[in-house]
Amino acid sequence: MANHVQTSDAVLVRNYCNGDESALSILISRHQAKVYGFIYAKIGNRDISDDIFQDTFIKVIKTLKANTYNEEGKFLPWVMRIAHNLTIDYFRHAKKMPFQRETDEYSIFNFMSDSSLTIEGQIIEGQIESDVQKLIESLPEDQQEVLKLRYYDDLSFKEIADLTGVSINTALGRMRYAVINLRKIVEKNNIVLTN
Repeated sequence: MANHVQTSDAVLVRNYCNGDESALSILISRHQAKVYGFIYAKIGNRDISDDIFQDTFIKVIKTLKANTYNEEGKFLPWVMRIAHNLTIDYFRHAKKMPFQRETDEYSIFNFMSDSSLTIEGQIIEGQIESDVQKLIESLPEDQQEVLKLRYYDDLSFKEIADLTGVSINTALGRMRYAVINLRKIVEKNNIVLTN
């Protein structure tokens, strides 16, 4: 067991994918405190945190078993991103339908509206999203990572720094350069990103 302490996450992931079930136990016990602590700090409820923690590792197992994991060397940030996304999903679901009794002042229909886009709007929005993705992919990898964690995963710069193993200032700097570089590309190519 002592030699497992030196075994890297990447090697343990590979071992697990090759059928060594004990490798997953080592990975979970190695990162359990950090992942669970992250979830509990956001949720503040032990039962819900336990569920999200379990769901996180169920998703990890499914991804590893399906052989679709491809972030070698970044196991913990990947797991933390899954935990973060599941936490956000929990809050979205919890806020979607606040429980209230029907009264003269309150009706469930007050919360319902048709905010769906027209077909043309959907096509335009899809094209804009596709263009933005291509722009992001043209950035250096470290800038892409910070930008995606900030805007798509909605992480704070402290969380980004923790996940990527850099200082907050470095994360901020990478974000700043990502935005500057995107503006340059947009201006140089006269790209319009509005609906």
